[in-house]
Amino acid sequence: MQDAHSPRHPIPALPLLAIDSSGAACSVALVRGSEIRAARSARMARGHAEALMPMVGEVLAEAGTRYREIGCFAVTVGPGSFTGLRTGIAAARGLALALSRPVIGVTAFEAVARVALRAVAGDGTDCLVVLDTRRADLYAQRFAPDGAALTGPLAMMPEPLVSSLGAGPLLLAGDAAASVRPLLEARGIDCWGPTGEGVADAAAVAEIAAERWRAPPAEGLEPPRPLYLRPPDAIRPPGGGRLRP
Repeated sequence: MQDAHSPRHPIPALPLLAIDSSGAACSVALVRGSEIRAARSARMARGHAEALMPMVGEVLAEAGTRYREIGCFAVTVGPGSFTGLRTGIAAARGLALALSRPVIGVTAFEAVARVALRAVAGDGTDCLVVLDTRRADLYAQRFAPDGAALTGPLAMMPEPLVSSLGAGPLLLAGDAAASVRPLLEARGIDCWGPTGEGVADAAAVAEIAAERWRAPPAEGLEPPRPLYLRPPDAIRPPGGGRLRP
């Protein structure tokens, strides 16, 4: 893979392709400069592996862009579905390796916060992104009005999470925001939302990644790795899964 610190082509001249398959949707977006040239998104609980590459092909065709013309790739690194994360990251890293291009990772928290904060730009409110884990706990992260992370990514039960937040007001975002709002209101914390569908989208991933791509080379260009906040539900069976005689 090309060294991320020495991109082969002038950054503003080439498009960036972003992929998201981390959660309950699959999406692809191609951005050149600050303009989204083409995008596709579909809600789906499963089937990301089958849907992703055809979606990439549709986006490239609409934008009139060939693979070798892409200057950088971006992908959502989580948290999210273990299978979905592996699908997206493997696709992005594989394409980047084949074309000697850099690949940038963006968290689902960052992508959801970007959309929510843009909708209320300038009101000075922190954003709490809360994502569904399909279990009793929640994934959460708090962001300042300018999008800077105020906490690290967390996996917590709803009640301890709400107790840790302190005073509001808060802009809620994420696909689990509606489930947290009554708990916040019961504690007298002013909040509103949720904003949008609450899932990461490749268009937001592309926007964030493009900013990092234009930034000084040392910022944000390490190879993407999955962001896992808890171990997988599947466990290795006794005997390592080997058949017994």
